[in-house]
Amino acid sequence: MWTVNLVNRAQKGCKKIPKSIQEIFQVLLAELTIAGPIRNQWPNFGKIKGARNCYHCHLQKGNPTYVAVWKVIDKARKIIEVTYVGTHEKAGYSRLC
Repeated sequence: MWTVNLVNRAQKGCKKIPKSIQEIFQVLLAELTIAGPIRNQWPNFGKIKGARNCYHCHLQKGNPTYVAVWKVIDKARKIIEVTYVGTHEKAGYSRLC
């Protein structure tokens, strides 16, 4: 089991997204807790270029597209930190990791 923490920005972002997207995000959080940071089956999952141990995926495609960004804080102690939840347009990936 992994420990998954949400930074303040992610907590605030989660409150602003539609309920249906919040529910999808809760599924992602559960998967991160149980199986860890590599979530290949999620849409557009990938490592963020130029950042160590930082990943993202789409929660819902369309307009707007909703995304989540997370990073591994400590592999040995199994700690993940979600740094962003919100629209793709407002996600500056390089500054989130």
